[in-house]
Amino acid sequence: MTVQTIKSLADALAQKKVSSRELVGQYLDRIDATNASVNAFITVDRDGALAAADVADKAIAAGNASPLTGVPIAHKDLFCTEGVLTTCGSKMLANFVSPYDATVVSQLKAAGTISLGKTNLDEFAMGSTSESSFYGAVKNPWKLDRVPGGSSGGSAAAVAAGMVPAATGTDTGGSIRQPAGLCGITGIKPTYGVVSRYGMIAYASSLDQGGPMAHTAEDCALLLNHMAGFDTRDSTSLERAKEDYTADLDKPLDGLRIGLPKEYFGEGLAADVRAAIEGALAELRKLGATTVEVSLPNTHLAIPAYYVIAPAEASSNLSRFDGVRYGHRAADYKDLVGPKTSPLDAMYMRSRAEGFGAEVKRRILVGAYVLSHGYYDAYYIKAQQLRRLIAQDFQQALQSCDIIAGPVAPTAAWGLGQMADDPVQMYLADIYTIAVNLAGLPALSTPAGFSAEGLPVGLQLIGNYFAEARLLGVAHRLQQATDWHLQQPK
Repeated sequence: MTVQTIKSLADALAQKKVSSRELVGQYLDRIDATNASVNAFITVDRDGALAAADVADKAIAAGNASPLTGVPIAHKDLFCTEGVLTTCGSKMLANFVSPYDATVVSQLKAAGTISLGKTNLDEFAMGSTSESSFYGAVKNPWKLDRVPGGSSGGSAAAVAAGMVPAATGTDTGGSIRQPAGLCGITGIKPTYGVVSRYGMIAYASSLDQGGPMAHTAEDCALLLNHMAGFDTRDSTSLERAKEDYTADLDKPLDGLRIGLPKEYFGEGLAADVRAAIEGALAELRKLGATTVEVSLPNTHLAIPAYYVIAPAEASSNLSRFDGVRYGHRAADYKDLVGPKTSPLDAMYMRSRAEGFGAEVKRRILVGAYVLSHGYYDAYYIKAQQLRRLIAQDFQQALQSCDIIAGPVAPTAAWGLGQMADDPVQMYLADIYTIAVNLAGLPALSTPAGFSAEGLPVGLQLIGNYFAEARLLGVAHRLQQATDWHLQQPK
C-alpha cells in the first residue's frame, strides 16, 4: 500500500477517478483489518461516513464541490461530534454522545471532509504514550510492542497505519508533535489561539491547541486553512485575517537561518536520534539554509513549570465531571454516607473514583494541591513567572535566527509499559516540546529519518508567533528532497 495524501485523494476525486463512497469504503475496510492490532480508533462511524460520502459524490457530480469534498479524515476523541460518542478515552464519558460539533469539526465538515470516526488517546489527553486510555493502549504501527506517543497517539497511529489519510489532534505539551515524530508522520501545533478550542474538551485551557496530523506538510497546510479562524464562542480565539497556509510551500530556503539550541543537543539525547536530526539538518543546508547555535537557558525549568500549571488547570476543568449532569454516575455509594459525608458528596466521591483513571487522578490531586491555600504563591505563581522567562528565551533566540530546530523526543518509540511505574520518566519525554506550549508558539514535527532499530525520528521546527506558513514551507521543502515521510510500517 502506497502513501495516500489528502492532496492526491482530492485530485482523484475532482477528476472522478474514484468516488467518495469507494474511497471511504476502502478506508473503512482498512480500519476493520488493522484496528484490532493497533487500537487507534475508539468509535468507527461507518453508516454516517458512507451517508456523507453519498452526499459528497452528488456535490462533485453537480460541480458544487470544494477542494476537500469527499476526503476522509478522523477526529481525536475529545473533539465533540454531534450524534457520535465523545469519550476523551475515559470511563467518565464512555456513554456521552455530544449534542453539537466542535468548531474544528464543523469547519472541516463544511469544507467537505468526511469523518470516519474518533481516535484513541491518553485519558483526557493526559499522557505521552497513549497507554492511559480506558479503551486500552494504542500500539505503534512500526512496532506493535512500542508506544505511538501521546496524547494524540490514536490519530498518529491511524495515519501511519493507513487507516485514514489525516486526522485532528490536540497539543498541550507536545501531544501532536511527539506522536507524529514517533509514528513517522507530520503534525503541527499552531500559535495558541489560531484554532478555536470551542467543543474541544479542555485539559489545560491556557496550553491546549488543536492542529492537523497527516503524511505531508502540504496536507497539514490544506487542513489548517479550514481549521484556523476567529471564533466568537472561544474567548481565547485570536481575531485576525484569514491566512493561506500553503503560501510558503514552494518558498526557497536560501538565506534561512536555523537556530540550534545547545540545550536540545546535550545529555539525554540518544545517539541514533542525534544522528537522524543531524542528517535532516544537513539536507536543509543543501537547500540553502544556514545553522547557528542559540540558547534557551530555562529549558530545564519547562517540565516543572508545566507540571504545576497544567494540573492546576486540569483540576479546575475536570471538576465539572461529578456524576450529576452527564458522564459516569456510580450505581452504589450508600456505604460512603456517614456523619460527615452527605449522600450527594458520597455520589461525587464514588463517581469520580470510578470514572477517572490513575493518571487523571494523579494530575487532579497535584493541581488541587498547588492551588490550595498556602501553596498557590509558592508553586502556581512561581510557575507562571517561569513561563514568562521561557517565553522571553524564545524571543531572545529568534532575534538571531528565523526558526529553531531540534529533536521532538530524546529517543525513538520506547516499549509499552516501560514507563508505567515511573511517571516522572514519562514526563521527561516531553522535554523538547513543553516549552513551546508555555510560550504559545507554533511548532511542527516532520519525519527526519530512522533510529538504529528502524523506528521513525521526528525533527521539530519552532517559529515565532503566526509563523505556521513558514514552518510548513520549510518542512515541505525538506519532504521534496527526501522520502522519509513516504516510508510506511511493514
